[in-house]
Amino acid sequence: MANPVKITETVLRDAHQSLLATRMRIGQMLPMLESLDKIGYNALEAWGGATYDSCLRFLNEDPWERLDTLKKHLKTPIQMLLRGQNLLGYNHYSDDVVRAFVRQASAHGVGVFRIFDALNDVTNLKTAISAALEAPEKPHVQGCLVYTISEFHTNQTFVDLAKVLKDMGVHSICIKDMSGLLKPYVAEDLVKKLKEQVGLPIELHTHYTSGFGSMTYMKAIEAGVDIIDCALSPLANDTSQPCTETMVATLEGTERDTGLDRQAMDPIAKHFLGVKKEIMKEFNLPGYFDVNPKVLDFQIPGGMLSNMVNQLKEMGAADKYQELLDEMPRVRADLGYPPLVTPSSQIVGTMATMNVIMQANGQPRYTMVPNEVRDLARGKFGKTPAPVKPEVLKAMKIKPEEMVTDCAVEDAKAPTMDDFRKELAGKKVDLKLASIRSQLDSVDPAIFEQVRASQLEKVMAEIPEEDVLSYALFPQVAEAFFKANGRM
Repeated sequence: MANPVKITETVLRDAHQSLLATRMRIGQMLPMLESLDKIGYNALEAWGGATYDSCLRFLNEDPWERLDTLKKHLKTPIQMLLRGQNLLGYNHYSDDVVRAFVRQASAHGVGVFRIFDALNDVTNLKTAISAALEAPEKPHVQGCLVYTISEFHTNQTFVDLAKVLKDMGVHSICIKDMSGLLKPYVAEDLVKKLKEQVGLPIELHTHYTSGFGSMTYMKAIEAGVDIIDCALSPLANDTSQPCTETMVATLEGTERDTGLDRQAMDPIAKHFLGVKKEIMKEFNLPGYFDVNPKVLDFQIPGGMLSNMVNQLKEMGAADKYQELLDEMPRVRADLGYPPLVTPSSQIVGTMATMNVIMQANGQPRYTMVPNEVRDLARGKFGKTPAPVKPEVLKAMKIKPEEMVTDCAVEDAKAPTMDDFRKELAGKKVDLKLASIRSQLDSVDPAIFEQVRASQLEKVMAEIPEEDVLSYALFPQVAEAFFKANGRM
């Protein structure tokens, strides 16, 4: 073990997000947490991504309580995936909200913050990175290169981005290959350049969607990559990460030997195989996806593809599947070649779907444009790798004065924690006073307002910051969750 490869295990987050729609409950994780902790992983990715939304929306779990439980049972660093200024929602939030979220996540047990921006615009990373670096718990802060392919992206452009991230103070760099686009020999060249020119530990994250997975890891390992992301066998490959046990076995007896005990992983893998079957049955999920080399052309992350197919079915246009795959890269080119990762992947995918439907009805492309697409095109989410095509801006009826040159200025207009706290408290008070409002209004409406004002001040002081954050990220979902659990 002259130079062991470290492994970050994704079975508690990205693996089940990729194959099982993020439906794993904390109760299904608990029996194996201490066993996972003993393996010796670099980190356990267990929070962030879609887990926060899924906890509230589908599993009736408080994501903060899940994090507390994980922290209680793990000494191995808990890693989360954070979308910069998007946090875990689908909008940009004020710096105030971003700092509060990072502060609470660190306090509750996140030991590794993996921070990315869908457009690789560092403006959207500054606040989250600085907040994580300033956290009293001193978590590890990792900056991401969101990997994609276009005429505007080269290995050197990613190296240059990594240099900027290093100057921002990150402790390591992650190559985030969310669609499995990174070819083995390209990975070798990219890792070599990063090691030579940046000088920070390099972690590689990929998905098996294209079939490159393990080959890409091997060439990256030969080039000196420090850490790879893997998933235990029941939740590996397909649209997930390469298999942990296979990679460990491959490196045994070499100078890059991981030193991890593959046999100790067997009972853990058996447990999660059972969990996989439970989730597939409960939520009627397939749990398996075919490797699809065509992802190299349409670049759609695996989980997103199934959602787009469902959209077509709901619109009565299931026969337009191939047209959708052809339209996706056209829309991406029109909108400046954004990498396809949340939220840009959903935005581009929705626009491609709308265009296909419009054309089927004899209407031009961009006849109907969702607000999120207009916001991406006018720069509200950041600077796209290439300019948005002028004819597309014209088709969307976006005027020059609507263009955003600095998305941070727009973010500053977003609601603050105090705004969200007051809004949530107001809803709680109105629900509490609903039964007596008509009685008080019949006497004197002013009396009701006095009662409401006194109650509002009290409730605002009582709401935990974690609940305010849940409401800020997912207002309707969080409100329904609070009502279902007697917290409103």
